[in-house]
Amino acid sequence: MGKSKLPTILRVEVNNPIRESLVDKPSETANGFFKAAYASIRRLLSGREVDASSRSEEEKVYSWLYALALSRNSLIFEYVESTERGLSFTEAERRLKENGPNAPVEYTSPSWWRLLSNAFFHPFNIILIVLSTLSYITSDTTNGCIMLVLVSISVALRFYQEFASAKAALKLSEFLRYPVKVQRCAGRVIQTELIVQVDQRDIVPGDIIHFEPGDLFPGDVRLITSKQLVVSQSSLTGESAMVDKAADVREDRSTPLLELKNICFMGTSVLAGSGTGLVVSTGSKTYMSTMFSTLGKQKPPDDFEIGIRHLSYVLIGVMLVITTIIGFTDYFTSYYLSETLIFSISVASALTPQMLPLIINTSLAKGALAMAKERCIVKSVTAIRGMGSMDILCVDKTGTLTMNRVVVGNHIDTWGSSNEDVLRFAFLNAYFKSEQKNPLDDAILAFVYTNGYRFQHSKYMKTDEIPFDFVRRRVSVILETASSEEDRKQRSLERYIITKGALEEVIEISKFIANADGRTITSFSSEDYQRIQKMGQELSDGGLRVLGVAMKRLKVQPKDGRKADISYESDMLFLGLVTFYDPPKDTAKQALWRLAEQGVKPKVLTGDSLHLAIRVCKEVGIKTTHVTTGPDLELLDHEAFHETVKMATVLARLTPTQKLRVVQSLQTVGDHIVGFLGDGINDSLVLEGANVGISVDSGASVSKNLADIILLEKDLNVLAAGVEQGRLNFGNTMKYIKMSVIANIGAVLSLLIAISFLGFEPLTPRQLVTQNFLYSLGQIAIPWDNMDDEYVRTPQRWSRKRLPMFILWNAPVCSMCDIATLLFLWFYYQANSLSEMKLFRSALFVEGLLMQTLIIHLIRTKKIPFIQAVASWPLICSTIVISAIGITFPLTPIGQVMGLVSLPLTYYGFLVVLFLGYFMVGQSVKMLYIFVYKQWL
Repeated sequence: MGKSKLPTILRVEVNNPIRESLVDKPSETANGFFKAAYASIRRLLSGREVDASSRSEEEKVYSWLYALALSRNSLIFEYVESTERGLSFTEAERRLKENGPNAPVEYTSPSWWRLLSNAFFHPFNIILIVLSTLSYITSDTTNGCIMLVLVSISVALRFYQEFASAKAALKLSEFLRYPVKVQRCAGRVIQTELIVQVDQRDIVPGDIIHFEPGDLFPGDVRLITSKQLVVSQSSLTGESAMVDKAADVREDRSTPLLELKNICFMGTSVLAGSGTGLVVSTGSKTYMSTMFSTLGKQKPPDDFEIGIRHLSYVLIGVMLVITTIIGFTDYFTSYYLSETLIFSISVASALTPQMLPLIINTSLAKGALAMAKERCIVKSVTAIRGMGSMDILCVDKTGTLTMNRVVVGNHIDTWGSSNEDVLRFAFLNAYFKSEQKNPLDDAILAFVYTNGYRFQHSKYMKTDEIPFDFVRRRVSVILETASSEEDRKQRSLERYIITKGALEEVIEISKFIANADGRTITSFSSEDYQRIQKMGQELSDGGLRVLGVAMKRLKVQPKDGRKADISYESDMLFLGLVTFYDPPKDTAKQALWRLAEQGVKPKVLTGDSLHLAIRVCKEVGIKTTHVTTGPDLELLDHEAFHETVKMATVLARLTPTQKLRVVQSLQTVGDHIVGFLGDGINDSLVLEGANVGISVDSGASVSKNLADIILLEKDLNVLAAGVEQGRLNFGNTMKYIKMSVIANIGAVLSLLIAISFLGFEPLTPRQLVTQNFLYSLGQIAIPWDNMDDEYVRTPQRWSRKRLPMFILWNAPVCSMCDIATLLFLWFYYQANSLSEMKLFRSALFVEGLLMQTLIIHLIRTKKIPFIQAVASWPLICSTIVISAIGITFPLTPIGQVMGLVSLPLTYYGFLVVLFLGYFMVGQSVKMLYIFVYKQWL
């Protein structure tokens, strides 16, 4: 077997009647792989949930592995239809053809045409295209061109964003192939056992593999033989702790799956020892496959997307009803069918929020650029909106809350007091150790150098070293030194062996201990052993890593060049303990405080021990009154599970599937929008399942591929900035939606009233389209507007109930202003006949454009506009420019061609009074609305 960082994610169906009987599930057909692949494609395209199916597959994997763990070695070969000699080459080839290669599923990026179709088929785009087509049919090419330009800009912007994200996405199948040592049998009459190198893709259930340090397991393996085997399961659990494995162990059902001694899992690696194992599961039948069983599914639309679709359907219904009413009214007034059709299309166009797709995509693009300045890559632009809605952030401990590096905490003697001798001998061990340097050695050296200790290592000379191994779990160095310069000249040297390692292992080789006074030495008693073990356990429970330090003066120097061996590690003097910890980041506490102010609650989901997680959380200010562990969660029923997840702030010793269940519980039962920050392979499931998946640039390629957002630095302050951007994006989008809907509905209702009483069209189709175009042009600046501080401090989500009530309260205010204008023109200027039609239309054109342009300042804030809250400069400039164009447009040649005339100065005085009254009434309605519903946007 070769050495690699990561195994492939396998998807191979294994048909085994014995296995199926063990897990009490019906067998798959010979075409199971293709059916599964077809089903996966359907799920990928449809985005439907398959949680029940995934859970069923997970239970089958668990049952199969437990059945093998509980069985004797003589039976396991029957379960996979193999022999103690291994499979024959012919049988292995047959199984490979039957099951397919042991290869990852290729999740390719969407094709450009699919991305283009996704950008094109937006409900409002379809509405505009239909209206544009009708405009061309009725020879209203100007209106048709304007709507097609808006659609083209929106589609192009959305396509560019999605295509760039797809190209930047990492491929899920970035895994290295590696050879595996497999035992096969050959010969027809007399079979001979052979050890051959087989590519990992060609491994099948029933193969017997040989492994050694550095190797990866190509599938789930039931151990046959083992010799001092130590395995790393960090790819599954996220924990760096080593796990001992043994073949001659009979397990029972009460043992947690990942703690089974005689089962090694796909993706785990051998740290020490060797052995042989029977491959019992490959591909989609492995435990690791349960981590990826839901990958590739399209995330369901969020509340905002669902709300937009529902809004589009409602507007289509309203548009059809109102347009039909206006069309019949206009026809029975004028009896010109062609003009009636053109006018009806113009009204439908005015009723449609034409800029909505463009506003949404521009806001998202602006948010992505702002987060890029914060050293954050946004792969899925809609995730920015998700950040604004997020109210719970689940984080792993390592590297997120902590610096992901080890520092020395303390150096104490056997009585718990700080002792410099303990640090000195630990330093000498770390300094002269030459093999397998690790972060703990670097931490000791850094601590000594930065704190001004001078241990004069130049007086020592290393003569030998007994390197670290995973069985002894300690390392020793043999040093020589002279008490004085004269002793050095006479070669009268003192020799020491200094040992540093796991506390229990160092205690095991110690025979003596220093008393509390530090001067006298006594034999190691049982009371000393219990005291030190208790002290070490308390330190470990406090989240500290503990090493023991011991030394011994050697009386005899090895002769004849004989190397020192472990026999030297005996009868040693136990000196004390050195503690280590991963310090919290300086910015973590501040960032968590910022997130708390924004209404985002942190929860720690980690594979590390509970005591370590609690210690870190206390240091960064996370409450630890409610904590739990993965094994404890497994014992709870559904209701107790959901209640525990709701209350707990620290959840430790979680497996990947448990992390996913926690997030899904928060989403479904708690109705929360959940973000998850993780960077390991074991975080893949939950990154895919969270509403917002966040990874880091240094994370595994799989986690980066599945994440919506990639941080270039592990800093929660970046997330706090992202939350603010998300809420700013959401707020500006809601401004446009609410403002455009109430303004358009109010204007169309006014048109219906006017056409019913006047006997002619209050605005010509061309005037109506031009007014709508200028108004829409002025709204492009909305994504650059700011929001009230109170708004960005709370999570924002789409509400179906809010928008209808908002329209019912505010649309009549707009209609009242339009009706007041109609009455003023009717009675003051007597503009109620065909002779005064141009004056009437010019006045209504200017009033309607100014109304729709100024309304944004009333809607954008719950405060008093222009007094308590001022819009951003881009929006103010846009308002001024569009208002100036609206006032002067009747005086321009284009306006005169369109049938507009200059207006008397008294009318502009009326507009000043009208808009002052509108803002006063609108603000009063706003305050009453806020009093009733406790919110505005």
